[in-house]
Amino acid sequence: MKIDKNIKNRKQELLTYFRDRATEFLTQIKTKFAETQSDKRARAINEALNQTKNNLITTLLQQSEKEKWTNQEKLEAILMITYCNIVVMIESRNSVRPYEYMDFSRRVGELWDPFCKLCFYYPINNLSLFIPPLFSEVKKKMTDEIIDYIDNLNITDQEKQELKIYYDKVWSLVSSGEIQLELDLHFTHNEQKYVVDFKSGFGSNEKGNTNRLLLVATIYQNLDDNYKCLLFVRAEENNSYFNTLKNSGIWEAYCGNEAYQKINEYSGYNLKQWTETNIDWANDFNAETTQHLTDNNLLQYLLW
Repeated sequence: MKIDKNIKNRKQELLTYFRDRATEFLTQIKTKFAETQSDKRARAINEALNQTKNNLITTLLQQSEKEKWTNQEKLEAILMITYCNIVVMIESRNSVRPYEYMDFSRRVGELWDPFCKLCFYYPINNLSLFIPPLFSEVKKKMTDEIIDYIDNLNITDQEKQELKIYYDKVWSLVSSGEIQLELDLHFTHNEQKYVVDFKSGFGSNEKGNTNRLLLVATIYQNLDDNYKCLLFVRAEENNSYFNTLKNSGIWEAYCGNEAYQKINEYSGYNLKQWTETNIDWANDFNAETTQHLTDNNLLQYLLW
């Protein structure tokens, strides 16, 4: 497999490469796991193909550094490699454990998130990633500030102690443990810090996740670093949970084409245009996979 700038236009060659690798991997995997262990076969082929993809991208990044590729040349090559890997992963998984609608719709959503993040990992605009704070650090900082404030109040020591006890009770109501402040993406653009959560769509049982996102965003907005919280949702149609977040005043929530517009705005790359130009699921899958997805009415879930 030759790695150069033109690899972004060599879809069929990449598909053939990944399929040949998949055939090699499946030969080994089928000797290790029996037909009754289809879930283990599926996991193993996904892991093997992802490693192949990572090897290609590592080689590409080294080559692009030597040849001084532009950011766009690098990103478009990585998008094509990643897409072709996804196509063959779905084919291979389907060959050892045929997809049914719940698994397939969930899997398509899982793959969309990391695909979109490539625009931020290899951005056209001048943005940078950052490591999100730990909840333990945030809690300690807030606690130290309030304890210092209480200690300087003109009240008795007993009253100060009672206030501290009440403050501890508030924390216990917020969480019985640690709150995860790490979301899907964290980046800085034009000196503004953004935290991003990607979702494929909102199901009928999202109350717990919605409440968690409201809590996390509230914590971020009360920190000194002036974070903005963005929600990017793949589905064009969503339910009341999405609207709750959109109307909360603490999440800037976008779905469907609006989400792609914002990805373009921040990363500097028109991912929607790339998908419309390069992604053709029904024709890029092998005939067996396309037939299975068609027979089981699953192609409808492949809306990126």
